[in-house]
Amino acid sequence: MRRADTIASEIEEAILTGEFADGDRLDEHRLADRFGVSRTPVREALLKLAQSGLVEHAPRRGVFVRHPGPVELIEMFEVMAEIEALCGRLAARRISDAALDELRAANARCRAALGRGDADAYYAENEGFHRIVYRESGNGFLASEAGRLHRRLQPFRRLQLRARGRMAQSMAEHEAVVDALAAGDAERAAAALRGHVAVQGEKFHDLMAGLRRAAL
Repeated sequence: MRRADTIASEIEEAILTGEFADGDRLDEHRLADRFGVSRTPVREALLKLAQSGLVEHAPRRGVFVRHPGPVELIEMFEVMAEIEALCGRLAARRISDAALDELRAANARCRAALGRGDADAYYAENEGFHRIVYRESGNGFLASEAGRLHRRLQPFRRLQLRARGRMAQSMAEHEAVVDALAAGDAERAAAALRGHVAVQGEKFHDLMAGLRRAAL
């Protein structure tokens, strides 16, 4: 992993665990000292975090932590769920046998991470799983938009996996997605992905509880 990516992950963790609160200014010089690097990888890391919306660049003022509110979060997840459903619907008609093998291999790596109780490793493999589905939709524009919103929601999708039992539930949902795609069942694939991504009911409460704990 590139140093900038590692720094971005560590800053993201510090934000989600409450070390950096909403509205805090992130000073490049202090962060460079903290990580023992020049300002260049820190600047790259902050640009990456800005893509997820977790920080904002204010001209001539600096970079500030920004936590989206609950309404904004649920709106973004609603859109993400529908975009993933569309990817699944198209992929069910277009996915190749080789890509199905890729999905099964990604699932096996997710299962291994689940066995270790490693939520971050699970998320990394989960990300690869979803990107295969995006690609196999056969629609480059849709895949690009799905990837963009996926990056925007990355910190919150990772946080959601830390809720007790969520990784195992996610794993079962992955299996349902693969089964539907392998069967070429477009509607079942769409429904499986929509349900997998949507943060409704208990999942949304778990996500917001995690964010509240981070803010304390």
